[in-house]
Amino acid sequence: MEDDESFNNDIQNELASLSESVENVELKNMLSGKDDARNCILTIHSGAGGTEAQDWAEMLMRMYLRWGEQNGFKMSIVDVLDGDGAGIKSVTIEVEGEFAYGYLKAENGVHRLVRISPFDANKRRHTSFASVFVIPEIDDTIEIDINPADLRIDTYRSGGKGGQNVNKVETAVRITHIPSGVVAACQSERSQLQNRTNAMKLLKSKLYQIEKEKQEAELDEVEKGKMKIEWGSQIRSYVFHPYNMVKDHRTDEETSDVQGVMDGDINKFIKAYLLKFTQN
Repeated sequence: MEDDESFNNDIQNELASLSESVENVELKNMLSGKDDARNCILTIHSGAGGTEAQDWAEMLMRMYLRWGEQNGFKMSIVDVLDGDGAGIKSVTIEVEGEFAYGYLKAENGVHRLVRISPFDANKRRHTSFASVFVIPEIDDTIEIDINPADLRIDTYRSGGKGGQNVNKVETAVRITHIPSGVVAACQSERSQLQNRTNAMKLLKSKLYQIEKEKQEAELDEVEKGKMKIEWGSQIRSYVFHPYNMVKDHRTDEETSDVQGVMDGDINKFIKAYLLKFTQN
C-alpha cells in the first residue's frame, strides 16, 4: 500500500510540474512585446501620509526583492531615499533576467494598503498608498541622442543606514536632463565613475521610454500612469484588517494569503494580468 501511495504521489507531482511548465510556456508566448524580453527598472514612490506610506513603500520593496529571488531574477537597488524615521520615500531597483519587463509591467500603478497602524498608539485602521513604475532597460544597441550640454551632473554623499565607508565621500551621482526634467541617480557603487555610468544608463532608459510612448501615440496612457496616489486610482488592494485579502482590481484576481503575497508570491496576479490584457 505504501508503494502504491508513493507511486500515486510521484505521478501527481509530475503532472503538477508538467502543468506548471505548460502554463509558463503559454505565458512566455504572450510576452511578444517589443521590450518584454528586456531587463527593467522598477521604481517605488510612497504616497502622501508620511511614516505610514513610507513604511508601505518599504514593504513593497521587500515584496519585489523576494519575488525576484524566488523567480531567478537579479535584483539590484541602485538608489534609495530613506523615510523620515521609518520606511523609504522612494527606491529604484534594476531587475535583470529573461522577460523581466514582460512580467513586471503588470505591476505598474498604485498599490493600496489597509491595516491597523503599528505607528498609531490608539491602534486605528489606516489606508496607505504607494506607486510602482516599471520601464524597460535599454541596451547599447539602441541609440539615444543626448547632448552633454543638456545634462546637469551633481555628486553627493550616499545615503543609507550604518555609516558605511561609501558614505564618507561624494560617490553618489545624480544626472538631470534639463530639457525634459528627467532625473536619474545612483549611489549603490563605491566608485563615482561606476555610479555615473549606471545613472546614465537609467537616464537613457527613461528617455527611451518617453520617446517610445510618443511614437506609439500613447501619451494619454502616460497621463493615466501619473494618477494621484490616492483613493480610486489603485490597481491592487492589500487588506490586513478587518479581514485578510489581496485583490487586483483590473482582473478581480484575489487571495486571502496576505503573508504569502508580501513574501513575494505575486505570480498569480502577474499571470491574471497577462491572460486578460496581452493579445497574441
